[in-house]
Amino acid sequence: MSAPAQRRVMLAGSVVGAVLVALDGTVLTIAQPALQRDLGASLSQVQWTSTAYLIAVASLLVFAGRLGDRFGHRRLFAYGMLGFAATSAGIGLVPGIGWVIALRVVQGVCGALLQPATLGMLRAAYPPDELGMPIALRTSAIGLAAAAGPLVGGVLTAHLGWRSVFFLGVLPAVVIALLVLFVREPRVAPTTTPVGLDPLGALLLGTALACLVTGLVALPGAGATPALAGAAAATALLVRHERRTSSPLLTPAIVASPVSAAALGILLTSSAALFGSLFAATYFLQDVLGLDALATALRMLPAALCMVLAAPLSAVLLRRHGARATTAAGMLLLTAGVLGFGRLDEGAAQLAIGACAVAMGAGFGTVMVSATEVLVRRASEAHAGVAGGLQQTAMNVGPTLGVATATTLLASGADFVGSMRTTLTVLAALTCAAAVAARLLPARETEAVSAGSRRSVPAPPDAAAPPPRTSPASPGPADPPIPGR
Repeated sequence: MSAPAQRRVMLAGSVVGAVLVALDGTVLTIAQPALQRDLGASLSQVQWTSTAYLIAVASLLVFAGRLGDRFGHRRLFAYGMLGFAATSAGIGLVPGIGWVIALRVVQGVCGALLQPATLGMLRAAYPPDELGMPIALRTSAIGLAAAAGPLVGGVLTAHLGWRSVFFLGVLPAVVIALLVLFVREPRVAPTTTPVGLDPLGALLLGTALACLVTGLVALPGAGATPALAGAAAATALLVRHERRTSSPLLTPAIVASPVSAAALGILLTSSAALFGSLFAATYFLQDVLGLDALATALRMLPAALCMVLAAPLSAVLLRRHGARATTAAGMLLLTAGVLGFGRLDEGAAQLAIGACAVAMGAGFGTVMVSATEVLVRRASEAHAGVAGGLQQTAMNVGPTLGVATATTLLASGADFVGSMRTTLTVLAALTCAAAVAARLLPARETEAVSAGSRRSVPAPPDAAAPPPRTSPASPGPADPPIPGR
């Protein structure tokens, strides 16, 4: 198979994998009431069908990325997709809620295997300066899945029952997994020692993330405190271990880089702001304005559609203006949408709701592409899986953090409109503060490629040393940073 054909297969695998994971979450949300009635489950048991998956996937994403770095992203992706398909089919056949929860845990493990690989395959298939558009297409596909998921889930549940939503992605998952698995890549002699797996670091990180997600989901209940304390203790042990081990899971080339840390922080904060705002918006539209579920979905549909449209546009902006300006603009647009929605009241017009949804969707779509491109592009191919795992972890923990923040703040006041204003003001302030971190991102495309990701080309004997300003982390005076907002 030619190199362009291999790239198309890897891109198709990345897009389909991301879409199926996004669809899985959105269609399940719609199907949960029918699942509860059919299986005679309690509300708490139904909530665990989502929480169990989230804990499993969030705790394993980074280690799964390291497995991809060691054994190949293509292989991990294919195995993860096949496992995801098998567990989906199994959930559609089980007789009780206990089986559903157990298989959702297994499905989370499979989802953790495939999600970092969707970015790792792109990093291996495309040169660093061509990553923007493939990542944008993947982001657009996720936005499209988020927009179509509730509608698809509703139609399937209404006409075929809740079990049908789990059979939806089985065939596409099997087909794309086999296609990716059978692509024959050219053999390349290894130039570096294979990365270590660091199982103890993986265990500590997984424990910290599992406790963190459990605590956030439990907020503001009493069970949150011990879980969050466990997360803090596991994090302290993880830091101590990672500083001493010879092959740390959290490679310093990524986590110690101010640019990569800024990109991760921006992804975490922006996803928290968006999903926390959507959570509050759902209750506002239904409980305050009296809209039904369909009308609520239609009011917020512009957010998903603008995310789809903003992703490819942001890839163009990245080439023209660099990640720093593009990300800062996206963060400020997201901040404006969140802050604007927080100023709505009982007399809110449809146009005002739509304008806020447009700003949130366009801003988040822009940020997701630009920050992800910086993070994946700066990682060498040897650590692309860990970079993808960290990106996916931020995108899983961020929404949980945002919903937990919104839940806590909304419950603190008797007047919902006033509580929503406070909640969204806090989320907007956090987003605006995170926009300052965009100053650490590269101002131009040439600054985004790290030394580890460039090909080593011998310099002529009389070649002058490159000027200091081309360093990935050190913009020069010719590219002044955007002032902090």
